[in-house]
Amino acid sequence: QVQLVESGGGLVQAGGSLRLSCDASGRTFSSYAMGWFRQAPGKEREFVAAISGSGGSTYYAVSVKGRFTISRDNAKNTVYLQLNSLKPEDTALYYCAACTRSGYYTPEKVAFYDYWGQGTQVTVSS
Repeated sequence: QVQLVESGGGLVQAGGSLRLSCDASGRTFSSYAMGWFRQAPGKEREFVAAISGSGGSTYYAVSVKGRFTISRDNAKNTVYLQLNSLKPEDTALYYCAACTRSGYYTPEKVAFYDYWGQGTQVTVSS
């Protein structure tokens, strides 16, 4: 069983920055692929970014590439998402997710992950 707790969300003006954190339980955190997704009201949950267990590989949605950065600290069982140059359309509930299973590697898919956090709200004002 893995528990994920997100933090760091808030209200920020357009052009501003935030850093989201996701603290994870589990003794083998470094083996989990981790991802960030977001969901705006009335919309489907969408992929934002993902990182491999070692941190050596990262993946981004086109809409955030160059503005957001995913990273992890395996010693602290934490994954981060740095959000820069925020836009009003980035407003959403941001979720952290963990994949503890082996298999076909599709980190941009919701179904790839077997554990999810409760989310942290990011609101960007214009």
